[in-house]
Amino acid sequence: QETGNEEVRFMHLDLASLRSVRAFASTFLRQEPHLHLLINNAGVSAGGTTEDGFSLPFQVNHLGHFLLTQLLLERLRSCGPSRVVIVASSAHCAGRLRPESLGRPPPGLFSAFQDYCDSKLANVLHARELATREQDTQVTCYAVHPGFVNTALFRYAPLWLKPLLLPLAWLLFLEPSEGAQVVLDCATRDGLEPLSGRYFTDSGPQQPWPRGRDDRLARALWEGSERLVGLGEDEVGPSA
Repeated sequence: QETGNEEVRFMHLDLASLRSVRAFASTFLRQEPHLHLLINNAGVSAGGTTEDGFSLPFQVNHLGHFLLTQLLLERLRSCGPSRVVIVASSAHCAGRLRPESLGRPPPGLFSAFQDYCDSKLANVLHARELATREQDTQVTCYAVHPGFVNTALFRYAPLWLKPLLLPLAWLLFLEPSEGAQVVLDCATRDGLEPLSGRYFTDSGPQQPWPRGRDDRLARALWEGSERLVGLGEDEVGPSA
């Protein structure tokens, strides 16, 4: 109603439910013949466990997006050139992914924060590995740090932490419309194809932290993610 664009459609999708992701993908593919752009934007920082038994931030921020992208990948290929933009974060610098314990909350006092950082590292590595696997197709992929944005990301933060976070967010963080600019830039700017798989900030393409450049870890994350979401070979096209 606000945009006046009658082509905007709402379709329900809950990334904390792999069942919901599959239902959404099935409905979308049945109703929409074209797909040129997928922006994986959702994120949570709260602790907790999903109905699938995985930690909430890791499933919403990574596993749900991974499954969604794979289920829509053949449509993206057939509509190429097309792009996948994954909203990551500079918090990937503190990520410590362990392939043998993917999807389980990390131990320690700051488990939820570490889980969030791990999921953001997964975002960076997902973009890197997807770009590698799609290099002979017309699908390109970009990981984006939008800056520190004043959204509802911290609404489930512990009560003792909110008095510190909320004033900080209002004073120093970007407004959502400002934070969206680098995401939209990766979605729409001409000539980005040679930079597929790279990590972007508002300063352009940047080197991620060393773990975000680890190709062995990226492959292990991909294979582990396929296993965790129960992805069958018949659900996606062959890898490039």
